[in-house]
Amino acid sequence: MHQDKAKIKVYYDGACPQCVKDRLTYEKLAGKTGENVCWIDITGREQQLRNLGIDPHKALTELHVQDENQQIHSEMDAYIVLMSKAPVLKPLAWLIGLPLIRPLLAKIYHWQVNRRLRRSGRL
Repeated sequence: MHQDKAKIKVYYDGACPQCVKDRLTYEKLAGKTGENVCWIDITGREQQLRNLGIDPHKALTELHVQDENQQIHSEMDAYIVLMSKAPVLKPLAWLIGLPLIRPLLAKIYHWQVNRRLRRSGRL
């Protein structure tokens, strides 16, 4: 009996051109393994997010991923889960998890996201 791998769910901002571009880049790099990822645009899904225990505002400012065990990961943890699913990105997932790299990347990430949201009038 053939069992499909459980898909992870990525909750991303589909109204963000950079987020959409990042998704397409991931899909290209992940190849066939990218088929095990379900992308969900958070736009207009506030109640669905709340039902999952995700604050809709946080969903706008941080990437959220639900793994195969239904556990929700956010920010850098979400990127690590997502990248670890694509063989070509596994080394990057390991790198961003390093103790000195992780907090620096988190700071840069939040700065960029907040800047983008302010510019678009969504913050």
